[in-house]
Amino acid sequence: MLKYDSIRELTREAENRQVKISELVLADQSQVMEQTPESLVDQMRESFRVMQEAVITGQKKDQRSMSGLTGGEGFLMKDYAERTGGGLCGSFLTRAISRAMSVAGCNASMGRIVAAPTAGSCGILPGCLVSLYEDRQYPEQDIVMSMFTAGAFGMVIAANSSIAGAQGGCQAECGSASGMAAAALTELMGGTPSQCGDACAIAIVNQLGLVCDPVAGLVEIPCIKRNVSGLMIAFSSADLALAGVAPRIPVDECIDAMREVGNALPASLRETAGGGLATTPTGLRLREQVFGK
Repeated sequence: MLKYDSIRELTREAENRQVKISELVLADQSQVMEQTPESLVDQMRESFRVMQEAVITGQKKDQRSMSGLTGGEGFLMKDYAERTGGGLCGSFLTRAISRAMSVAGCNASMGRIVAAPTAGSCGILPGCLVSLYEDRQYPEQDIVMSMFTAGAFGMVIAANSSIAGAQGGCQAECGSASGMAAAALTELMGGTPSQCGDACAIAIVNQLGLVCDPVAGLVEIPCIKRNVSGLMIAFSSADLALAGVAPRIPVDECIDAMREVGNALPASLRETAGGGLATTPTGLRLREQVFGK
């Protein structure tokens, strides 16, 4: 039985058995939860379908958050991708950006989402995986299996650092989600278990120190757009790892560093809306717009 104490444990065990991390984790979870592998895959497939539905909800032109501060970002990006042929990033990435913002927008409007691993970072993994499924025609079974890898990495991060903005800043939410997505993408591209770990490390490194400073204390500004950054970092981190670019600092040490940095952040930058963008003149004005003086 796996302990999920470290990414190194997962990658080493998978390589010793000559299986993918997802296959290793599925077998372990089947034993621990006393459910058949097929039933667990079915449950994960349902989560993927919820992700797809959240994209559709968030891409509606009239989508608005409960506060009224945000809404329609997913539609605007989808429209931009279609009008410009993909803009600067190309069609695939601009559509992926739209999906990430759409899921985050669905969350802000009290829609049904999958916390992956949190509501604040809910658009990163779906934005990556739904894009591979819909635009690159990756088999649904492979997509669903990669979610087991993402989940296992999230379990390790949660155990050794944090996935909560209130505890570790946005690095703990979007940083963790990006690392999980990078690992899943790397496996989907045929990468080794060790390369999955490298991709996660690179993603975490590139968001180390990211603060949590939600305007008006709501998971909207800047959270929705940070999902986009996390998605882009996940794609680039996976490509770097697949190319053989080493992170130099092992992934488990990166996770430890994230915990250390999170602990050093002042309370004002850990989801309290007491600093950063939340206390800018515009941030305070928007708070009054929602809650009054």
